[in-house]
Amino acid sequence: MNINIITLFPEIFEALNYGLLGQAIDREDIKINILDLREHQINKHGQVDDKPYGGGEGMVLMAEPLERSLKDIPGNNLGRVINLSPQGKLLNHEKARELSSLKSITIISGRYEGIDERFISQYVDEEISIGDFVLSGGEFAALNLIDSLSRFIPGVIGNIQSVEKDSLSHGLLKGPVFTRPVDFNSEQVPEILLSGDHKKIQEWKDNQALIRTFERRPELFKNIKLTKKQKKLLEDLASKRIL
Repeated sequence: MNINIITLFPEIFEALNYGLLGQAIDREDIKINILDLREHQINKHGQVDDKPYGGGEGMVLMAEPLERSLKDIPGNNLGRVINLSPQGKLLNHEKARELSSLKSITIISGRYEGIDERFISQYVDEEISIGDFVLSGGEFAALNLIDSLSRFIPGVIGNIQSVEKDSLSHGLLKGPVFTRPVDFNSEQVPEILLSGDHKKIQEWKDNQALIRTFERRPELFKNIKLTKKQKKLLEDLASKRIL
C-alpha cells in the first residue's frame, strides 16, 4: 500500500519507523511518501499560510502550496485524498478496514485554523476525524489513522487472529485479559481461564466482551445484531442494574 503524507512537520512521522509498522515499512508492505509542504512555498520567505479573509484568529494553510504538493505525487500513486479534520466523519474500525484495501491514499495533515476550502472542494475525496477533540495538528491524527488501517494489511500483524479478536472487530469491546502470576496482590486470575476447557473459556470471553460493552460503551449495541443468548444476558444485566 502507498501512503502519501503532506505535512509541515515531516519529522513527526519518524514514529512510524518503530514496532510492527516499522517492520512492515522495511519489508515494503507499506510505502510511506512524505511531502514537506514548505518545499512548495509561494515565495522566498517560505510562506504556506495566510490570514483568513473576513477576519478571525490564527492562520489558514493556502491552497496553492497544497496543490503543488499534490501534483508532485505520480497519478497512479495518488489514490484517495483524505483531509484530517474535526469536521470529518469519525474514524472507526470499519473505515480503517475499508481504507486498508486501497492501493494508495494521500493524507493532508492540516495545521492552524484549517486549510483553504477551495482546496478541499477541488481535491479532497473524504474528510475524517479521529474524535471529538482538538489536536495541535493533523500529523497526530494521521499517525492514528495509519496505525489503525495498517493492522488489516496482510503481513503487518503476524497473527491475523489477533486482529480478528481486537476490540470492536465484531462490534463489541474486548473483555479483560490476564497473564502470570496467578495471584497478584491477592487478586486471582478467574478460575475458568485455568481450567483448560477451551469451549467454556471461549464462552466466558464472549460473555465478558458483552458485559464490558454494556458497562462502558452501551451505544455500540445499536449497530450489533445480537443472538438470543446475548439478548438474555443483557436483559439479566439490565435487571440487576435496576435492582
